[in-house]
Amino acid sequence: MADYGHALEFGFFLDPGTGHPERTLEVARTLDDLGYDLIGIQDHPYQHKHFDALALIGYILGQTARIRVFPDVANLPLRPPAVLAKQAATLDQLSGGRFELGLGAGGFWDGIRAMGGPVRAPKEALAALREATTVIRAYWSGKTLCHDGEIYRVVGARPGPTPAHEIGIWLGVLGPRALRLTGELADGWVPSMSYVPPAQAAASNAIIDEAARAAGRDPAAIRRIYNIGGEIAPAAEAGASDDDRQIIGPPDHWVDLLTHLAVDHGFATFVLWGEPTPPRLRMLVDEVAPAVKERVAEARASRA
Repeated sequence: MADYGHALEFGFFLDPGTGHPERTLEVARTLDDLGYDLIGIQDHPYQHKHFDALALIGYILGQTARIRVFPDVANLPLRPPAVLAKQAATLDQLSGGRFELGLGAGGFWDGIRAMGGPVRAPKEALAALREATTVIRAYWSGKTLCHDGEIYRVVGARPGPTPAHEIGIWLGVLGPRALRLTGELADGWVPSMSYVPPAQAAASNAIIDEAARAAGRDPAAIRRIYNIGGEIAPAAEAGASDDDRQIIGPPDHWVDLLTHLAVDHGFATFVLWGEPTPPRLRMLVDEVAPAVKERVAEARASRA
């Protein structure tokens, strides 16, 4: 159980489906107007019903004024790291520092193969993720790239532009070795509650923390971001367990559970998903988010 002391943020997981593009942009603008902190966009280039995530992110950044946007998470096998670093830096520059980089080792290998990408065994995929993190950071430093690795060879590339702010690299990973890599190198960890319920997240956070300390890092240097689905429902349907994979209940139930996830499990960024109706979006950011922030502040003050 840990609270890393990060400021709380609330985001929304926006569907990149191609069916109603005007609706997608309308929701993005609504999130910006309502005061959400960020938008997450899943990246499945082989999914024919999805827009390209990076192109969509660029369009959303151009249609909004304040909100940050990130791929949740970028598909590394189909996005070469030096090219991805340039795309990220470009989006960050043009948006005034509103891009973050979620990054994953890959999955759905049949789809990746169909798009011409490599199919990697777990060990190779992890090595690629490690090298990609190194290459991307080196690109953003502005120095000529010289990386001759097991997976990637980038020699003599001249980077540019540089990002407008220090972009976070948030890894969307599950296994113990990948979690240790997160502790060693990453700026954040991005699991989804549907795959990693709170009880499992606690064990995963412990692995990240141990690896961070072994690497001479403070575990608090790694932000914990949680993708959470669920529904607003009457109190009679509400339950609470650290084995739950979504939140179902009235607003006060959401407040209780999100507070618990912050003060007991260390999550500070909540990327919520569900039906993006204006009343639901407004309720989450106007009622739930302030109450969670107040409760977490009280818990931190009490512990201090």
